[in-house]
Amino acid sequence: MRNLSAVTEFILLGIPHTEGLETMLFVLFLGFYIFTLMGNLLILLAIVSSPRLHTPMYFFLCQLSVCDIFFPSVSSPKMLFYLSGNSRLISYAGCVSQLFFYHFLGCTECFLYTVMAYDRFVAICDPLRYTVIMSHRACAILAVGTSFFGCIQATFLTVLTFQLPYCGPNEVDYFFCDIPVMLKLACADTSALEMVGFVSVGLMPLSCFLLILTSYSRIVCSILQIRSAEGRRHAFSTCSAHLTAILLFYMPVVLIYLRPTPSPWLDATVQILNNLVTPMLNPLIYSLRNKEVKSSLRKVLHHLGFFPEQL
Repeated sequence: MRNLSAVTEFILLGIPHTEGLETMLFVLFLGFYIFTLMGNLLILLAIVSSPRLHTPMYFFLCQLSVCDIFFPSVSSPKMLFYLSGNSRLISYAGCVSQLFFYHFLGCTECFLYTVMAYDRFVAICDPLRYTVIMSHRACAILAVGTSFFGCIQATFLTVLTFQLPYCGPNEVDYFFCDIPVMLKLACADTSALEMVGFVSVGLMPLSCFLLILTSYSRIVCSILQIRSAEGRRHAFSTCSAHLTAILLFYMPVVLIYLRPTPSPWLDATVQILNNLVTPMLNPLIYSLRNKEVKSSLRKVLHHLGFFPEQL
């Protein structure tokens, strides 16, 4: 990557139209961040400590929890740092790192949701061959593949953004370095790159979403063929958490990156939900309706001294 820029650091202006609310936002976002880390760490401990949960579905849920720990950590520490009254400066390299890791983890999650949909498809539509198809080797390949292709996509978007010269204004009108706000600061015509970025950012999630839609169309058809009401209820319950998480993931992507006319305040609000609230909610979504996860969580909390064993 070639740095043609005279700019060596940027100033993060923060969330638009929130002047004077820094203390309240600091407390609110710090709470979200702590609950996100704690919730996902508990899910990891619950799955790792319970042999019954050592299955492909929970293996991918572990990977999702790891992503949900690191994803908000890309932008939240710096945001909390300047909300507490410290410097808003971020180095050029720091800005590049923020953009790369944000899209690397975001793309990895996007691919991971697709893999999790495929896992549910095999479990419900071809249960007799499930252990053969979703072998340890296949799960490892799929897990590595999500990170590998996420890295390729993020590298492409990062190079696309920072191969431009940044030689003038250095005030980022946002709370972290992301593609739309960085392109506004470039000292060059960005119209062609904006179109390439729009297609790239839109095409990957759309492809994943279509694959997820295909998997769940087949799943619904298979569930409707189950004769017992209890069987249908159990099959739907194993998929409902995943569908809820998918909706929470894709709605912000559409609102932020695929709208023709961006709105800084709306984008920042949706991005906060995407960065902090969704990773915080995922542990609740995947545990509230899952008896095995709840049972394992009780044991973990009991060993940590929070609850008596009978609760």
